Amino acid sequence: MYAEPTKIICVGRNYLLHARELNNDVPAEPMFFLKPPSSAIRNGQSIVLPPGAGRVDFEAELGVVISDRAARISKAEAFDHVLGYVVCNDVTAREMQDRAKRSGQPWSVCKGYDTFFPMSEMKHAREVSDPGQLDIELRLNGEQRQKGNTRDMIFPIERLISDISRVMTLERGDIIATGTPSGIGQLHPGDKVVISIESVGTLSSNVTGS
Repeated sequence: MYAEPTKIICVGRNYLLHARELNNDVPAEPMFFLKPPSSAIRNGQSIVLPPGAGRVDFEAELGVVISDRAARISKAEAFDHVLGYVVCNDVTAREMQDRAKRSGQPWSVCKGYDTFFPMSEMKHAREVSDPGQLDIELRLNGEQRQKGNTRDMIFPIERLISDISRVMTLERGDIIATGTPSGIGQLHPGDKVVISIESVGTLSSNVTGS
């Protein structure tokens, strides 16, 4: 078992096709934002769609779990600070996010609802031989909706760890969600979302209304 995260750092637009499907510019450097630890739920717990949130989307991602307190980490030393990996879902209130982007507001509401960060049990780093070459698949009610590989990240894991740690000190248990492949889509009450990442595991969530 690992420590509960003091923060969840999510990376936006880290897959080219995902940036394009949302008509977003491809960033020149990593773009990241925070989700509160209170948004996290475990495998088998339900995603609750908030009233009035509008469209809510799934986003399958590889999560990196930090092993120790550290800052200003070099890319060469980045994996020395990785405890393990989790399968996660950066659930997003999409219409709220679109309004926030248009008005220049932060994304805290559209990303931060309770239950908006399902995550699996951790697979220890020593059991994942190459986190930069992992297949990611999301199935919604048994239908494949997302399919990608971590090799397609614009900014690899070591770059993300280094850049983020130059802004904020990372603590044991903190999670970096590394971005989602293309194919995102809407969730509805009664849905079942299953995300699988090669060598890491599977995350299963049911969807309910509040």
